[in-house]
Amino acid sequence: MEHNTFQKVKKIKKRMYGPEKLLVCGYSAAEHENLLAFLEQCGLKKIPVVFVADEDSNVSLMELLGREDRSGKGHDSGLKRAIIVSGFTQDNLHLLISAYRSANFPPQLWATLTAISEGWSIGFLLQELEKEAEAMRKIRKK
Repeated sequence: MEHNTFQKVKKIKKRMYGPEKLLVCGYSAAEHENLLAFLEQCGLKKIPVVFVADEDSNVSLMELLGREDRSGKGHDSGLKRAIIVSGFTQDNLHLLISAYRSANFPPQLWATLTAISEGWSIGFLLQELEKEAEAMRKIRKK
């Protein structure tokens, strides 16, 4: 990724970059309803969700974020499992990630939309996230 820097997200109400929405990758069609029910349990029912399909790998994040709520629902995705968060408050991002971990869902990649990444394709972002995850695994092993 450009600059290869991580920024700690604080527990504040400041809204992050982009329109409020989730881009969900790598979920089977059968998992879509479970994720939506989970969001409702977290108090995030009103957050629009786009389920990203395999054929979307060359589509930019901003184009995906322009899609209707629940777009792609019911279609399997073989992409790398990830959720890209846009426009959340930092409080809600903490809530979502901690609740996800507590629910014992399968591990996945996480990202937040930035002014730099909004023009990237989802496929490119997922590749970069995987590289970052590998770098973090190596750091933890030391």
